[in-house]
Amino acid sequence: MSEWRERTEAFAEEPYRHEYATLHDLIALARGKEDALVVALDHITDVGNLGAVLRSAEVVGATGVLVPGKRAAPVNEAAFRASAGAVEHLKVAREANLVSALKRLKEEGFWIAGACERARQDIWHAPLEGRIVLVMGSEDTGLSRLVRETCDFEVRLPQRGLTQSLNVAQAFTAIAYEWLRRASGAP
Repeated sequence: MSEWRERTEAFAEEPYRHEYATLHDLIALARGKEDALVVALDHITDVGNLGAVLRSAEVVGATGVLVPGKRAAPVNEAAFRASAGAVEHLKVAREANLVSALKRLKEEGFWIAGACERARQDIWHAPLEGRIVLVMGSEDTGLSRLVRETCDFEVRLPQRGLTQSLNVAQAFTAIAYEWLRRASGAP
């Protein structure tokens, strides 16, 4: 039986409790790395979307995920299940002030990229290499004003269709794979 299946079956006996990391933990994990991806989620409240983002973040090798202390989905049993257990292999830091945390990451040499459907640069032309914090906003309101003002640049997904945008987890995955492609040195 797989570790994930065993853990999922254990929920019947005891509830899932996630131990959050700190911003300091994420910074320590990224220290000395030329390429590091931190994912910041600005008021993502759906646990299914959170879990899907966590799964993709772990798959591409993100350093960790940063969530605000309020108005954010918790890392609970539903998020664990949606992440297919990936949350067990990824640091998730919860900080009271997302803007302050982003500024601290800037001090540590990270560029802050905000995903925004109105951005001028698409992901193929934006500087998504190196040490990046990718900020994803809520599906209904996008990035909050202060978070958006803290970003160094904004990126969008190129599209041909008429649908306004992708689900936040799908959009994150597409952008994260562009970061991974560059981090891997692929043409």
